[in-house]
Amino acid sequence: MRYAFRLAELLGHTPDRRKRPGTIKAIVEYTGLDRHQVAALLKNEAKYIPLEALSRLCDYLIEHGHARAEELPGALFAVTPENFWELLARRARLEVCVGVRKPPDHDTADTAWIVASDSVLAGEVLNGVSTLGGTAKALSGKRSGGKEIPHIEHLRQSLVWSPGTMTPEQVQSRAEAVYQDFAEINGDKALVCLGSVKSNPAVELVLGNAFSCSPFVSQDDVAKASDRSVPFFLRYRDRDPHPPACSAGLRLSKSDKCDEPGLYYEQADGTWAFAGGSSNGKDAALVFYIFRESLGRLDMVLSGFSGRATRLLARTLAHRAEDFWPPVFHENYLQVGAYIVQYQASEEADDPTDILSTDMMANANVIPIPVEAIAKRLGKGSHLVQ
Repeated sequence: MRYAFRLAELLGHTPDRRKRPGTIKAIVEYTGLDRHQVAALLKNEAKYIPLEALSRLCDYLIEHGHARAEELPGALFAVTPENFWELLARRARLEVCVGVRKPPDHDTADTAWIVASDSVLAGEVLNGVSTLGGTAKALSGKRSGGKEIPHIEHLRQSLVWSPGTMTPEQVQSRAEAVYQDFAEINGDKALVCLGSVKSNPAVELVLGNAFSCSPFVSQDDVAKASDRSVPFFLRYRDRDPHPPACSAGLRLSKSDKCDEPGLYYEQADGTWAFAGGSSNGKDAALVFYIFRESLGRLDMVLSGFSGRATRLLARTLAHRAEDFWPPVFHENYLQVGAYIVQYQASEEADDPTDILSTDMMANANVIPIPVEAIAKRLGKGSHLVQ
């Protein structure tokens, strides 16, 4: 069993320099600890902590109202998850964000709807979290000493407008409000965004924040595909809404037009590969998450290129969640999982009458995004936690 140090989480410390006035300085002045030691503890990078230093930190937390005496030092430590569903279940708060659509000629939200495939995926997320992918009962029989199976304490669903439903300004404004509300909540938390940027603009905010680039700004005109900020790319279909996005567009770069709609990803050698689209029985989905361990904060995107891929992804999560663990990139305080799922449908799967099926079959090939493609864009995480 491995533990994470939760000092940053208890303090509400954020990686954003603009929103953390004097945190390290205040701790150093109160405790007398070395500045570099405090910085390492906030990042969950310290290899050990002396008891004297731990005692001083506990005094600081009590004095400044961040924790009660009876909670310490236990509140400073959290168990590191051991699988995909436990990563979610160990969060105290889970927020599921879904895109909402409505007829463009309707002024109210009374006739708005959530796409069926997103509903299926949301149901699987809740099932996986509550049952740990069907293993909770077995685990409860193995564990002793009064330890409880991890479970969500607070569950919330948030809704955002899908692109093309409202004006671009309204779509972005609503997504930003939801994302900012989540970011400002203190404590252990997870935000799971369902759908692609075509249907859920909050996805763009998660990816822009993860890779330190501007959301809702197209990168179609970068000189070469390797200059893109995000190591995977959604090429819109002609009939799709085409919102400007760092993670999607109509071409990989000025010199890479990629006429085939679908998902693309960067390989270890820097070249880009086509994963699949929604034609010729081939489809693709994306699983992405970034876990800032010292903050107890998890941001996740679960996205199918098509509605069919979204429903297939729900089934893959139900039966093969282990394929999305461990994270592709892991450096002390930061864990990143990024996976493309390719689906090769059978002839039976092309039957249009299966539109309501929630238990479809298709051959799934899970491809981890190479760590090289992740690491070079994160700068080994240095821009996320200073």
